[in-house]
Amino acid sequence: MRNVHSGRPFTAAEFSDEQLAAALEDLSVPALLASCVHMSRPEDRAAILAGELRPLGSFLNEYQGFMAPEAQAEARAFALDVIRDWRDRGCPEPEPVAPEMVHQLMSWIVGAEVGDEYVPMMLEELELEGTDVRAVGAVDGAADYPVVIIGAGMSGILAAIRLSEAGFPFVIVEKNAGPGGTWWENTYPGARVDVGGHFYCYSFEPDDHWTEFFPRQPEVQAYFQRTFDRHGLGAHTRFATEVLGAAWDEVAGTWSVELDDGSTLVARAVVAAVGQMNRPFVPDVPGSFDGPAFHTATWDHEVDLTGKRVVMVGAGATGFQVAPAIADQVQTLTVIQRTAQWMFPNPGYHDSVGPGVGWAIRHLPFYGRWFRFLIFWPGCDAGLAAAKVDPTWEHQETSVSEVNDIARAMFSEWITSQLPDDPELVAKVVPDYPATGKRTLQDNGSWLRTLSKENVTLVRAGVDRLEADGVVDSLGEHHPADVVVWATGFRVNDFLLPLRIIGRDGHDLRETWGSAPRAHLGVTVSGFPNLFLLYGPNTNLASGGSIIFASECEVTFLVECLRLLAEGGHTAIEPTQAAYDEWYQRVQAEAQTMVWASPHIAHNYYKNAEGDVHGLNPFRIVDYWGWTRRPDPADYQLS
Repeated sequence: MRNVHSGRPFTAAEFSDEQLAAALEDLSVPALLASCVHMSRPEDRAAILAGELRPLGSFLNEYQGFMAPEAQAEARAFALDVIRDWRDRGCPEPEPVAPEMVHQLMSWIVGAEVGDEYVPMMLEELELEGTDVRAVGAVDGAADYPVVIIGAGMSGILAAIRLSEAGFPFVIVEKNAGPGGTWWENTYPGARVDVGGHFYCYSFEPDDHWTEFFPRQPEVQAYFQRTFDRHGLGAHTRFATEVLGAAWDEVAGTWSVELDDGSTLVARAVVAAVGQMNRPFVPDVPGSFDGPAFHTATWDHEVDLTGKRVVMVGAGATGFQVAPAIADQVQTLTVIQRTAQWMFPNPGYHDSVGPGVGWAIRHLPFYGRWFRFLIFWPGCDAGLAAAKVDPTWEHQETSVSEVNDIARAMFSEWITSQLPDDPELVAKVVPDYPATGKRTLQDNGSWLRTLSKENVTLVRAGVDRLEADGVVDSLGEHHPADVVVWATGFRVNDFLLPLRIIGRDGHDLRETWGSAPRAHLGVTVSGFPNLFLLYGPNTNLASGGSIIFASECEVTFLVECLRLLAEGGHTAIEPTQAAYDEWYQRVQAEAQTMVWASPHIAHNYYKNAEGDVHGLNPFRIVDYWGWTRRPDPADYQLS
């Protein structure tokens, strides 16, 4: 049995008792005990699951299963004995765990029943065979179907890796000078992920290197760079080149892809991996400001903020990270926030990863896979319950169901507990709309500590105009500034902006969409053969999971579509109009039952001007995984 990520066998043979004990102090006890099941003799495994040392439950970002410190210490001592015995037996390759025991172990590690429908998906995630089970084998005829991938961000890199495995020739065109997409562009102070790093990574690439549980931008971008290099994608990539558009040639059965350097690429298929967080949004505000002003996605590192008066417009997910990172550097920081944000308690949001974690991922059988599972499961569909609207609930203005009301109470308690002596600030920071209706932010207390600083002011207002020396808010108050920072997000509802995609019969995709972008399963578009969108309409996640997991589902689907083309010698594949329309109606009907579409939320980047939600996936992750295993022949037409 080999560690699929490192290419070497799991082994603790070269480590002393003292080294083992030290490493175990850094670990998640539930994941450690799950690894012990694999290291134990088969006849001893059932006793571990039946013993008193067990996780009591699971919760997002809670890695110790709510076990008391004494129980954790006892579990580590037990695990040390198991590992020492395994070591002294020569670290034999663990015998496979019976499928029914694996399911039992899934439920055991999270302290709750894992439904039968989740088992196949989670088995794929766990990779207990020691291989990348999502790897694509060679596809017959693939060499005759060259592909252009637009974007070398997370999903573009993923698509390139899987297309390479299958044998499809490809070229990546990337507007930036290097890979990473949003993690290349967003270098603002404090930038970090809000999904645990051991899950915010490809299922098939090493996750033993993170130095923080929620790693910062430089480390995340370096991960994508290493993955890009490891798979030799540089030879297939044109950096600092932007795609202007693409047109379908019906006679040739090819796409002509126009680049900003005047050249054209011809391909049998196009993968648009440009993402949703790609084009910064800066509101059209009258007036002008004489000092430096920039969006967080184009942070000007030449501007020294030391001792400056900074006005930051916006305090969503980005502003929430920027403010604590710069507050002690600036003279004053004025945060202009239109609406307050709900915060999810995550005390470990800035915690470092101890060296024992990477060691265990490399040396203990499947520790890393079970730790990934432990991160994934609490955010796998559980959040949908709080987002679902109960039409009989009487308090729709502030909550949309009993579960949502409980979430509101928990979030409110977390906020108010940090500000016991500041009722004025409490009134500004506790939202008045249903919980989870906007992107819920990860909080370890740093946000409210920042707002409590003497040099920081929170203004609950919009922006009326700019003046030479500052910003005037919508209440008419002038805020002097040396620097203005726009933390105002992205044009998430303008999919594929500014690309001009011309499909069959000369139809322009953006004109065809209008204000209602759509794609079957978020990936394919009727009338636009052999065009595949990644992170397309209704694929973003707001209730749990990881966008990388969603992208792996989408890439699996697009490769299976290309397999149908190549193995059948076909020219084109696209969804039938009936399947395309039915999907859109179904996804929109479901989206309207979620809190994100609530009319009681005035400002929300999830909704477009008509109040429709075209970015988010309202369905269960397990269902989307199942739907994207392969195209349903009834939904697709080949020619």
